[in-house]
Amino acid sequence: LIAIPTSHRLTKPFFNPSDRFPCFFLFPLFSHLSPEPKQLKTFVFMRNLHLFSREPPSSTFAKFAAKMCCTAAGQLLRSLCTTTAECSPKSQQQDSAIDSGKTGKWFILPPFSSTVNGTAAGKALSSAATAGKASTETTALKWVLRCCPELPRNLVQKLFRLRQVRRESAQEGQVKCWKVTAKDSMNVGDKILLPGSVNVSVTEKELHCSEEEVEFIRSLVLYKDPAIIVVNKPPGLPVQGGIGIKRSLDELSATCLSYDYSEPPRLVHRLDRDSSGILVMGRTQASTTFLHSIFREKTFAAPDKVRRRILQRRYWALVIGSPRRANGIVSAPLGKVVLDDGKSDRVTVIEDPENTSSQHAITQYKVIKASSHGYTWLELCPLTGRKHQIRVHCAEVLGTPLVGDFKYGWQAHRKLKQLSQCNLQSDRSGELVDKKRLPLGLDLGNGSVSDKTPRLHLHCRQMVLPDVFQALEDIETRGDYDFSRLKTLKFDAPLPRFMDQSWNILSS
Repeated sequence: LIAIPTSHRLTKPFFNPSDRFPCFFLFPLFSHLSPEPKQLKTFVFMRNLHLFSREPPSSTFAKFAAKMCCTAAGQLLRSLCTTTAECSPKSQQQDSAIDSGKTGKWFILPPFSSTVNGTAAGKALSSAATAGKASTETTALKWVLRCCPELPRNLVQKLFRLRQVRRESAQEGQVKCWKVTAKDSMNVGDKILLPGSVNVSVTEKELHCSEEEVEFIRSLVLYKDPAIIVVNKPPGLPVQGGIGIKRSLDELSATCLSYDYSEPPRLVHRLDRDSSGILVMGRTQASTTFLHSIFREKTFAAPDKVRRRILQRRYWALVIGSPRRANGIVSAPLGKVVLDDGKSDRVTVIEDPENTSSQHAITQYKVIKASSHGYTWLELCPLTGRKHQIRVHCAEVLGTPLVGDFKYGWQAHRKLKQLSQCNLQSDRSGELVDKKRLPLGLDLGNGSVSDKTPRLHLHCRQMVLPDVFQALEDIETRGDYDFSRLKTLKFDAPLPRFMDQSWNILSS
């Protein structure tokens, strides 16, 4: 039994041709402790159980050697775990947070208030439940994570495991404080106490906006109540941040649309950067989870109409060409394929969904207006929410790619002829309205069908969804609610300037 330190990683077992019995390595037991290949590793191997005889060792000696091997491996593993923990700053910070609970200094969270399980309520509504009991139970672990989202989940769980979390509640006129476990249910008014050295300070990235930008973002609001905010997203403004994106609607809403709320609005669904229209955000944790469940659940009604569509979205799009039928339903699975040696990808219709990874996608469409110039206005209702669903269904199934969609319809744009100047006179009256550049570098005046490079003509025109605030308020006060009587909200968003210009041009 030999322990050898080494600075290199072994990739396959070591065999000595002169030995009858191979070596047995315990190296994989320790490989997960350090991801760095050059860090000191320790492994144990046992070669030639019988050191002096070339005959197979006796069963007694083999059991004795195996026992010694396991004992040594355990000691080395404990040694490595101790060394790794001592070298980890994160572990030192967690240990200091846990030890601080013994000093008597505590960080007190806000008193618990009754909250609605938005996920359960959303699923119940999506499954067309006529009545049901809404779950309002919240565990101590969920309350800590909700109040302190910046704390690592593993640290919070470790505090609960080591019984370093306290709960303070009033019983029979007296305030009592005792240890609490992660699964204990919270009562209204209870306070959670964490060790005082737990770092709960949030270092958020501040986004400074000018008064003009704040006024512009607030001008996009179509509807606002205590539960949700609905905005008309302009084209060209990304919804979420990413590589090469300086400003996104998610960050701007946290600065401009929080109003008197302590928490910023949260996204519940997305729109493509170049598309426009209705975008819904949740203002509270309960409303966000409620809307997440609604958007996540399938809303396609079966032929027997057992399930009702609680979420309806209607898009307006200008396409090149015209579909064969004036209305219909497109049902084609979609999947992602990688192009250019992994440098890019695109969504496409999957011909063999049984043997290829795909997602079921359904889109309902109807013709709004056809033009003699070779364009058609469509109203599209996605019954499932897949990435680029409308764009791919229009381009690959209907054979009518969207105007301005050069990713899925570049061949159609190559054959497209620019409209003559005589067709552009009808929209000269409002051409100078949008000459002034909007905040955030947006330009909504250019990109109509008459331009050499038109913009993507896809706009979320209308949306119908349940009254989230009413549902959550009734659930919180009554505990149960009849979803069959739930009112709905209907929102309409006007077309962006360049799509309005295209409508006027093609109507001439």
